[in-house]
Amino acid sequence: MRAVQITEFGGPEVLVPVELPDPVAGPGQVLVEVAAAGVNRADALLRAGRYHRAGRPPLVPGVEAAGTVRAVGAGVTGIAAGQRVLAMGEAGAPGLYAELAAVPAEQVVVLPEGIEPAAAAALPSAWFSAWYSLRHLARAGAGETVAVHAAASGVGSAAVQIAAAAGARVIALAGTPTKTDWVTALGAHDTVDTVAHPGDAAVQEVLRLTGGRGAEVVLDLVGGPAFGQSLRMAAAGGRVVAMANVALAPSTIDTRDFYPKNVTIHGFQVTNLLELGFDPRPDLLELAEQVAAGRLRVPVESRFPLERAADAHRQLERRGNRGKVVLTVDRPH
Repeated sequence: MRAVQITEFGGPEVLVPVELPDPVAGPGQVLVEVAAAGVNRADALLRAGRYHRAGRPPLVPGVEAAGTVRAVGAGVTGIAAGQRVLAMGEAGAPGLYAELAAVPAEQVVVLPEGIEPAAAAALPSAWFSAWYSLRHLARAGAGETVAVHAAASGVGSAAVQIAAAAGARVIALAGTPTKTDWVTALGAHDTVDTVAHPGDAAVQEVLRLTGGRGAEVVLDLVGGPAFGQSLRMAAAGGRVVAMANVALAPSTIDTRDFYPKNVTIHGFQVTNLLELGFDPRPDLLELAEQVAAGRLRVPVESRFPLERAADAHRQLERRGNRGKVVLTVDRPH
């Protein structure tokens, strides 16, 4: 099969198209013929050797995909060859930048009609992360204010829509007027241009927009110095969810920024969540049904063929994308 491997840790150029033996579906596994694979920050961190669970090269990256079931292993029920599915992988494990992938059955969901592969491929990591953080951890609800960092990213654009659909007021933080206009079209009620309002100026803008109260929920997709800012923009009794450190910098915080306000801090990391025994399938199915029904929209701005994974990573790391970057797997007819 065709796949993309990380030959050594480094820049996008270390992503190399290769031919590998076809995997087989072992007990409890589903063999998925991949049609599209999502490109995520975790993939870029893994490639650079900066992911906290990185193995050693050669590695096939990729933590989310959609495609068709080719075969199922012993003990698998409820999934059959020929069904369209989404698949959730694990960073550092045999990944989904490939024509074929053997995935644990408990991380595979049969897709409803009406959802294309590129959109479905964005759900297992980026969209699930936003969904779980807002629905299960922060429990964002109607009448609350939700502030979303990096709102034009794949996770951020999902969070804007999920929070708005829950009846929350969304304040979207994004880096340029083009991006703030774009997230407004997705459902954000207010925006903060983080280029015009860097650092604590963004905090002051969120406080101004909320009459000094702050946001009941803050979704921190950046980490580093942004985490301290998230605590300062949180309202009394608010919830801050930290789910990334793409800044790759320490987060220095002052406990006085959260304990007097009774702010709750949640951490989220999808692989560890699965290892703790969480079954993602009901949430992934609900997400897929919402997208298929048109109630949520997965913006896929950039699509690259599998062999151009390096270019996809360059696009992601330029931070010029709005929404998802996806790899597509074309097969000769």
